[in-house]
Amino acid sequence: MTRNPSHAPLDFDRMSPVIKVLIAANAVLYLLSWLVAGDFNRIFGLVPARVLGDRWVWQIFTYMFLHGSLLHLLFNLLAIWMFGLPLESQWGHREFLKFYLICGVGAALFNVALAPHSQAPVIGASGAIYGLLVAFAMMYPDAVVYLYAFFPIKAKHMAVIFGLMEFFASAANSSPGVARFAHLGGLLIGYVYLRWWWVLKIKAQAFGRGVAEGRIVRSERRPASSKQPKGRGDTARTYEEEMAEVDRILDKILENGESSLTREEREALRRHHPKGEGHA
Repeated sequence: MTRNPSHAPLDFDRMSPVIKVLIAANAVLYLLSWLVAGDFNRIFGLVPARVLGDRWVWQIFTYMFLHGSLLHLLFNLLAIWMFGLPLESQWGHREFLKFYLICGVGAALFNVALAPHSQAPVIGASGAIYGLLVAFAMMYPDAVVYLYAFFPIKAKHMAVIFGLMEFFASAANSSPGVARFAHLGGLLIGYVYLRWWWVLKIKAQAFGRGVAEGRIVRSERRPASSKQPKGRGDTARTYEEEMAEVDRILDKILENGESSLTREEREALRRHHPKGEGHA
């Protein structure tokens, strides 16, 4: 069931559970890194040469909870709250957290692959946040976001602008202190996950349900000329017909956002989503 997210910025108690955990984890680890200092960021930040040469594989996870300054931390926490809250309310706690971590780890691997010999530590949640940005733009393409708190812009346009900025900045090697590859990786991983993996997962679940219920076998044996009886809930629809409907609904979400769905389309998608948790 879709919940209405609360965007009360100073009311920590009313925030959703995963947003609370992410904000608390980032804040605590920032404080810990400040107290310990020394090589803390070099040990737990992402150093591609260390990941490949010394097998410090924990860094692809821990780096996204570290930040270089208080301003860096606050900006990323604001982005997690702003983009994460509506997404978590739509997807549910587990699916949202999984997506966040996949984008963060994927951004790290992307950075390691493109800069394998780098000794500079990469820290920050920006890779995962760029994944949230592209997800928000795909789910709510026409939502108005105030860029830098002043300039109103549609979410879909903001995602394209940020993606182009990161691409050209990384190609020109500008701002060497900024992890451009991680930002790009978060964008790409988020888009690929929603555009293909999420679709395949829903289809696989529906296929398994169709096999268990025997509807796929029956649809293959039904004569082409036979007419299907229309019962309650249209339960006589074949697997192929249901998948065609799911494809159409998914394409509609990815093109126009979840707000474009009708109540019937939301119910149809919810029936085929794993464990009944709908994205819309």
